[in-house]
Amino acid sequence: MKKIVFAITSLQLGGAERVLVDMVNRLKDDYDITIFTLYGEGEFLSQVDKKVKCVSLYDTAYEKRSKMQRRFTSLFMAFPFLWKVFYRKHFIKQYDVEIAFLEGPPTWILSCPSSAKKIAWVHNDLEKTFDGGTRNLWKHYLNRKAYGRYQKLIFVSRDNKKAFEKIYPMIKNEKQIIYNYLDCARISKLALEPNDVSYHTDAPVFVSVCRLTEQKGVKRLIHVHKKLIQDGYFHRIYIVGGGPLKVELLDLIDKEKVNNTFVLLGKKENPYPYIKNADYFILASHYEGYGMVLAEAQTLGKPILITDTAAREAVEDYDDVIIMENSEEGIYRGIKKALGEKTKKRKSKKYQNDQIIYDIIKMIED
Repeated sequence: MKKIVFAITSLQLGGAERVLVDMVNRLKDDYDITIFTLYGEGEFLSQVDKKVKCVSLYDTAYEKRSKMQRRFTSLFMAFPFLWKVFYRKHFIKQYDVEIAFLEGPPTWILSCPSSAKKIAWVHNDLEKTFDGGTRNLWKHYLNRKAYGRYQKLIFVSRDNKKAFEKIYPMIKNEKQIIYNYLDCARISKLALEPNDVSYHTDAPVFVSVCRLTEQKGVKRLIHVHKKLIQDGYFHRIYIVGGGPLKVELLDLIDKEKVNNTFVLLGKKENPYPYIKNADYFILASHYEGYGMVLAEAQTLGKPILITDTAAREAVEDYDDVIIMENSEEGIYRGIKKALGEKTKKRKSKKYQNDQIIYDIIKMIED
């Protein structure tokens, strides 16, 4: 039985993390699987099948480490010659196949040369994450150095592959698109569980599930929400998720005086009841990968509003979706349109999970 390691930053709440857990649980009988995380204590850790081994560089979550410890780790990861020190200690000659399942440090570290087969997964639009700043220039250099060492690069959408090829045309490695695996039965079952929030029924409810980061566009969603309320389009927005911008966003909500209609619910291990009980699902990201949460919202039959990013590929076969211009004005028009329309008869997207698993096994075995 082949020994495989999947490397990811953590098993905290997130789209790529959710996909990885569901995927290894499906593959657990076919391979000897290890999940290696930089940081421990993730919410998804308890959902990993007992046949799958989980190890971490640090036992504690990133947020629990001191500022000095965080800086040390970031400094360590920023220099390729130090990757080898880490790799030799934790990976060398232990696995037949090494899979970097997320961009950044997991991909950089596993790029160190060895006899193992090496595969890297790309979830995000790397073109959008690169803004030319000094720090990102260095990340751009590290990516170029690392990705060229992998035998296969896996992309979760066509747009992500195109974006990658645009900024790294020199990397000629084998590339393949494999859509994210989705456990639809699990989602439908969890959506029936009770939650700790009762939505107000006096207005349409929009819900979003996302990390509170700049990428997800929550700031501009607050601005748009305020403007719509002022213009007479009453509605409520709830955000499920945590992240580094929480305090800043709470201050903005207070400043805009929308505390009663724009609510941050915090991180939830089971976000599905919140999606199921809302009227609409909305994602206002500045940039996005395949957008796994969109596939989950489709499984639960929700009308969807998204900004025009690579995530539109996730909803191209869905009947009830509004793709909004990627700006505050575009989001304003999209929500206004949704509030003025009757929702259509929805048809859930059919997921080819068996084909996805076949493609993953073929990728490993070839």
